[in-house]
Amino acid sequence: MPLVEFSYNNSYHTSIKAAPFEALYGRKCRSPVCWSEVGDSQLTGPELIRETTEKIVQIKNRLLTARSHQKSYTGRRSKPLEFEVGDMVMLKATRVEDPRD
Repeated sequence: MPLVEFSYNNSYHTSIKAAPFEALYGRKCRSPVCWSEVGDSQLTGPELIRETTEKIVQIKNRLLTARSHQKSYTGRRSKPLEFEVGDMVMLKATRVEDPRD
């Protein structure tokens, strides 16, 4: 399961325009073994909390934007259908299998 999580966290997500790991930490992850570059300074305490909180807010905002775009696309495509008595319509019917057959 750790490799699945690693793969998910490091694959590009269009909704946030980055991989989750990169969006949260501001850099790409090279491998599940080495989480940081050699010589990188490590954030500690309040700095880490502040940066993480900022990244989470950024991710949430990008998700809201993506959701809004998806909702607007759906609204454009759907049109209310109105029929009157005598209108000719095409129906697609499928046969439901009877479990007793």
